[in-house]
Amino acid sequence: MRTDTVIMGGGLSGLTCGIALAKRGQRVTIVASGQSTLLFNGGSMELLGNIDGTPVTYPLETIASLPEGHPYRKIGADRIASLADEAKQLLLDAGINVEGDAAANHWRVTPMGVAKHAWLTLSENLRIDDLKQLPARRLALMCIRGFFDEPNSMLANGLKELGFEVDKHEFTTDEITKLRRSPSEMRAASLAKRLSSNNALQRIADQVNSLAGDADMVLLPSVFGMSDNDSYDILKNMVNKPLRLVATLPPSVAGSRMQAMLRHYFMMLGGNYLMGDSAVKGTLEGDRLTTITTAKLGDMPLRADNFVLATGSFISRGLVADYERVYEPVMGLDVDADKDREQWTRFGVLEPQAYSRYGVTTDATLRCAKQGKTIANLRAIGSVLSGHDTVKMGDGTGVSLLTALAAAHGILSDK
Repeated sequence: MRTDTVIMGGGLSGLTCGIALAKRGQRVTIVASGQSTLLFNGGSMELLGNIDGTPVTYPLETIASLPEGHPYRKIGADRIASLADEAKQLLLDAGINVEGDAAANHWRVTPMGVAKHAWLTLSENLRIDDLKQLPARRLALMCIRGFFDEPNSMLANGLKELGFEVDKHEFTTDEITKLRRSPSEMRAASLAKRLSSNNALQRIADQVNSLAGDADMVLLPSVFGMSDNDSYDILKNMVNKPLRLVATLPPSVAGSRMQAMLRHYFMMLGGNYLMGDSAVKGTLEGDRLTTITTAKLGDMPLRADNFVLATGSFISRGLVADYERVYEPVMGLDVDADKDREQWTRFGVLEPQAYSRYGVTTDATLRCAKQGKTIANLRAIGSVLSGHDTVKMGDGTGVSLLTALAAAHGILSDK
């Protein structure tokens, strides 16, 4: 099977790169093993949230001070602003309605009621631009009876600590009651499937309108719309007060929807998405990768002019660790990691963990290397890259989006 570019990995970085290439006329095949870490995303994208424990308010002003090995430094601090604008527009073009600016972070609210910095947030989600000027004074926090994925008391207390007045209300509807009596669990995805009809949404709106009182804004958990924004838009028009959603514990409806919308947009552009497959081996000829073999296609390898590694980090098995080493399993690429296993982790769950910075070795153009030799037509993007700590730096989605676009630009300029 011949194509212009093969992308190994169908998550945020892989889809972003694929869309950018397909929009410019490339024939692109994405090999996607299954659901991506977007399932853990509550509806916000981070560009750069922290450095050494200090919150970053103005990411574009701070990126130049990052270590040389950080992916942003590799693609060039002077390119970050334009790539960030391009990434936001790509999401909007895919139907993912986000708000935010790379020049200044805003605050998103976690399911635990903690405010964290973000670059882009879904327009339906609660967003705070300035903690000293809250978007509402009094909130009506609507809690779904029996719902597992929202720690309501912690959320309410966290919102109060941020300065909101919070009235907590519990409600149910016929659809929710039936779900509680079924073998299905009361999880976000199950609710989203049950609460998609206009009648179900109207019953929720009736409950919310009767309970909201003198609140300035209504908050509901993000359990509306697995594949599009229609359910939220309909509900918003039925509720008498401004309505915002709050992220739930994963798996996330918002993340699932973003994954589905990006995949739909990629395929609409003519992209080929091989769902439920994974790359298992690559064939090199000189300094170029010529084919990859996948688990399902077997003796029908994928051939392309360019390849992109977007397989993620340890959680997606883009990197693997055993008792002796950390390695990249498809190609055996060079990896930036400590050889001494005792250096991989530190005692204390809140301590910086060295393994969080591990990833494949790349040059300034994101090209990968094997045994010290650069592979001319293989680039790595997203979480599989070394040199940054997603948890401590709050940069994971930004790295995924921006390195994906940088790689796409590099491939297009090679032609």
